[in-house]
Amino acid sequence: MQIGVPKEVKVGEFRVGMTPANVREVLHHGHPVLIETNAGIGIGATDQDYKKAGATIAPDAATVWREAELVVKVKEPQPTERAQLRPDQTLFTYLHLAPDPQQTIDLINSGAICIAYETVTSSHAGDLPLLHPMSEVAGRMSIQVAARALEREAGGRGMLLGGVPGVAPAKVTVIGGGTVGTNAVLMAVGSGAEVVVLDKSNTTLRNLNARFGARIQTIYSNTETLEEHILNADVVIGSVLIPGAAAPKLVTEDMIKAMRAGSVVVDVAIDQGGCFATSHATTHADPTYVLHDVVHYAVTNMPGAVPHTSTYALGNATLPYILALADKGSRQAMSDNPGLRDGLNVCDGKITCRAVAEAQGLDYTIPEKILGV
Repeated sequence: MQIGVPKEVKVGEFRVGMTPANVREVLHHGHPVLIETNAGIGIGATDQDYKKAGATIAPDAATVWREAELVVKVKEPQPTERAQLRPDQTLFTYLHLAPDPQQTIDLINSGAICIAYETVTSSHAGDLPLLHPMSEVAGRMSIQVAARALEREAGGRGMLLGGVPGVAPAKVTVIGGGTVGTNAVLMAVGSGAEVVVLDKSNTTLRNLNARFGARIQTIYSNTETLEEHILNADVVIGSVLIPGAAAPKLVTEDMIKAMRAGSVVVDVAIDQGGCFATSHATTHADPTYVLHDVVHYAVTNMPGAVPHTSTYALGNATLPYILALADKGSRQAMSDNPGLRDGLNVCDGKITCRAVAEAQGLDYTIPEKILGV
């Protein structure tokens, strides 16, 4: 199967769909790889590195989209990319369709097979193996960007996250104790901040307590506790996730208005529409804005700021699925693997992800019906 890797065109995105090491492994399976020139420059991988691994270098993106049977990317296809999709192609990338009706319509109209990294599952209940590595990166990054946003020059309160002897540290409230939240807690604890994490799962809270002990407070999440720990926080990290669906707006505008001036909110759920009522998507070029005297950070591709780490972590996770899709063909690979089949969001002009269909009020078709499983 001809695999194509275009250069990412989303603003501030420097990751790439496959590393040279990925290319080499795929070629061992007999599948040629066509990669757009300079696609890997953001991770320090040159065209020569890809040639050495066995890839063919395409002069432009149009060549990749025209010749590829399986297109491997990182971020959701932009309008110019979606216009090049065709019915005999498979797209394998992050999609985040629930809050993006126009992308959904374009993918439906393309007739292509569109598999979303973020809804692929594994045999472990609730595990999202292709979202996991980027959630780890985003969780750790959330504390880095929060620390910067707390500085006075950035509009924050002028606080050092970990304080100093004789001066209290910042209070960090983390909403959601999943992969993003756990990694945010890890970094916040390491910085010396006061850390509170809220979640609706007692099992999650117990696991966090067992791992971090007295260094954090674990609080069951409800309207009262959310309000309490948001209003007296210096930093709030929003890390809630409903796989494939739009993020719930857990933090209201009234809560934001009641926060201390110069506080910081980091909405890691912004890819799925955000969990703060006052969030709107930003870019790495202009990552923050101030609303109601609160600094908001809501970059939709946070891991793109550290493309080397992110690309290699993502490549490690996606490679087995790329090989399966190429070796067996997309339809057979999904028929054989229920977890990969869970990643199918759009196929043959139909929505095959229930959460996306419900979020947009569209008809849902079960993947098994289309694939004949």
